[in-house]
Amino acid sequence: MDPDSLLDHLRRDLDAFRACLDGDPAAPVAHCGDWTLHDLAEHLGRGNLWAAAAVTERRGDLDPPAAPRGRAALARWFEETSAVLLDALGADPSAPAWTFHPPHTVGFWRRRRCLETLVHRWDAENALGAARPPEADPACEGVAEVFDTMAPRQIARGRTAPPSRCLRLRATDTGASWTYGPGAPVATLSAPAGELLLVLWGRRPAAGGTVVWEGDEAAGRRVLDGPLVP
Repeated sequence: MDPDSLLDHLRRDLDAFRACLDGDPAAPVAHCGDWTLHDLAEHLGRGNLWAAAAVTERRGDLDPPAAPRGRAALARWFEETSAVLLDALGADPSAPAWTFHPPHTVGFWRRRRCLETLVHRWDAENALGAARPPEADPACEGVAEVFDTMAPRQIARGRTAPPSRCLRLRATDTGASWTYGPGAPVATLSAPAGELLLVLWGRRPAAGGTVVWEGDEAAGRRVLDGPLVP
């Protein structure tokens, strides 16, 4: 996806996440430990400010303040963090920025915050019983990011070992495909792009529904177990 499209999707998902804050802030968020919707909003809003500082101040050590309590105050705070982020990301995407992985540009953060917000928008809607699947284009970008950014970072930080076998993923709705690991693929995992993204981020099981395996499923699952993402 081009940088402007990423920014457009980010705006829409920030707005959709904000709409969720009209719901119960104490709603539990599956797949995020013991977090509530308030905790998730705090995580995403603080991340907005952290990423904005990475762009405007070229630093990765900002420790933003905690989110306020109370539904109305939380919603206003989240709106403010979103505005700060979008203002920072309005810079030229090729401009330099602090990042935790190449490229060290504003464009990195357009992509990263778009995809972070996409997954957490789904988390928030799912907490309220109204989750919409990720759209195909940003979901494809998210699958690619797992393999070109998140998994290599997991390896570099000693959180997982490099894969010993190769897995292919195929998006049944777009025809896009990705391989991860050395050699020829031992298995193929097929599903709509949004489902693949949710599987990679631990939001969906890698079986059942629209998820189909071909080849050596056991070996393919070992590649997925990574963990590929934080």
